[in-house]
Amino acid sequence: MKRNTWQREAVREALASNEGFVSAQSLHTGLREHGSTIGLATVYRALADLAAEGEADSLQSPEGEAIYRACSTTGHHHHLICRRCGLTVEIGADDVEQWAQRVASEHGFTDARHVVDVFGLCAKCSQASTAR
Repeated sequence: MKRNTWQREAVREALASNEGFVSAQSLHTGLREHGSTIGLATVYRALADLAAEGEADSLQSPEGEAIYRACSTTGHHHHLICRRCGLTVEIGADDVEQWAQRVASEHGFTDARHVVDVFGLCAKCSQASTAR
């Protein structure tokens, strides 16, 4: 476990204040707008550390950018993420877990790990799209 520095704590707090996933660049911009002198590389390192320790979720957006959010669930889990508003719902996915293990085993793989996140439009954003 890494030692807790003021920079790491600032990143942790900024991440917790965001509702959905956020990029390192966006988080850095927000910190700087609030007077922080933290550097972008430090934000990236802190986010990577928080993700490695299970304090933050990290995934790749549909555009290929790494995005993060404060993790509210410990252990392996998946997400439903709205592409428009960023609403995120943590979900269990027993069927996905069984499928991943079965497919890995069928191909002779052991110790299989996976990342599954589903991007779509939440009910509110879907309703707004059809109303236009």
